Amino acid sequence: MIRAGTIQVNGQGHLEIGGCDTVELAERYGTPLYIMDEELLRKNCRRFRNALQQSYPHGQVIFAGKAFLVLAMARLVGEEGLGLDVVSGGELYTALKAGFPAERLFFHGNNKTGTELAEALDAGTGRIIVDSMMELEDLIALARQKGKKAAVLLRLRPGVEAHTHEYIQTGQEDSKFGFALEEEALTAVRLALSVPDHIELAGFHCHIGSQIFQIEPYRPAAQTMLRFMALVRKQTGFVVSQLNMGGGLGIRYRSSDNPPSIEAFVANLATAVTQAAEEEEFPLPELLLEPGRSICGEAGITLYRIGVIKEVPGIRRYVSVDGGMMDNIRPALYGAGYEAILANKADREGVGTVTIAGKACESGDILIDESFLPPVEKGDLLAVFSTGAYCYAMASNYNRNPRPGVLFVRDGKARVAVRRESYEHMVALDM
Repeated sequence: MIRAGTIQVNGQGHLEIGGCDTVELAERYGTPLYIMDEELLRKNCRRFRNALQQSYPHGQVIFAGKAFLVLAMARLVGEEGLGLDVVSGGELYTALKAGFPAERLFFHGNNKTGTELAEALDAGTGRIIVDSMMELEDLIALARQKGKKAAVLLRLRPGVEAHTHEYIQTGQEDSKFGFALEEEALTAVRLALSVPDHIELAGFHCHIGSQIFQIEPYRPAAQTMLRFMALVRKQTGFVVSQLNMGGGLGIRYRSSDNPPSIEAFVANLATAVTQAAEEEEFPLPELLLEPGRSICGEAGITLYRIGVIKEVPGIRRYVSVDGGMMDNIRPALYGAGYEAILANKADREGVGTVTIAGKACESGDILIDESFLPPVEKGDLLAVFSTGAYCYAMASNYNRNPRPGVLFVRDGKARVAVRRESYEHMVALDM
């Protein structure tokens, strides 16, 4: 069992999180149900912030909202003093609706629409991360039209491949994200610097991937970025003030996973940037980090009610739950692995391996291929660990299943962060 944050087994033998009995939560709020450990969310925000303060002279931690963004999470991130990375008009709207300070927003995306760029400008978004020459040209025209000035970072491809699934590698040469080094990126720099009334070039951004356990790839990425920053200084005289190294720190999805600690990750990245700056004789830029999954991933669990149990003699035993790929697409999308326990039998030893199947009409809707559990009965409550990142964010209404609700739990109290969808919600926009 992955014992993260406040997760424990209580005196009744039930799984507990945030001081709340998960069996009672399931009975009160229904299943499937996402539950977020608010204490762990806040603790992880502070660990990142404190680690950066201790490791580097000046920097910012920016939560990557794509991992999990609802009004309650935006407010929590704001209260903890972090910035917020948004990647769409919808995420921007959510952040502003939550009262998040616009000057602490960073707007990403490889294909921002004209409407989204206009919304970001009108809101006074702190940084727009420009992803292509076409976007830079569009932003200049829009800023000129509106009589505004946009502060930007240019996203670069450092040519570094992180050791992770190919679907979540983002820093390699063949990527839909960012400017190629060096000619294309230099052209973008010169264009940005040519319109100082409408574009403020604050710095550069890179992101090499997600769910990364090895710190080593960040060193060549930092060296590449500082080398380019020194080249920009030599070619144009412009000295970049900000360097955003993205995020990517992995989490434990299974007990055997062993990612670096937040503190080790930040310290090593800060050292890599510092050493690269020394090698290039470049003044230390402000260092920006964008953790997402590593803040919210292990803070979440998902509860399911077990239904049909089906034996395929000599092959496997299927245990079906009342959710599936519609509330956790990651196993079907790129083979993500998870661990689970029976929340109502959390103190019992496992006796056999079963396959956890979802209820979607897809053969590939398997949440966990092999899960070692106590004797399973219909009506038992299954808790899947480390579902706080990308599960709610990627949830769908496939097969016209309503999306689950989200609870924040802390100190024995639960509050509804997102209401469970009803059938009426699903047809509300149908004509």
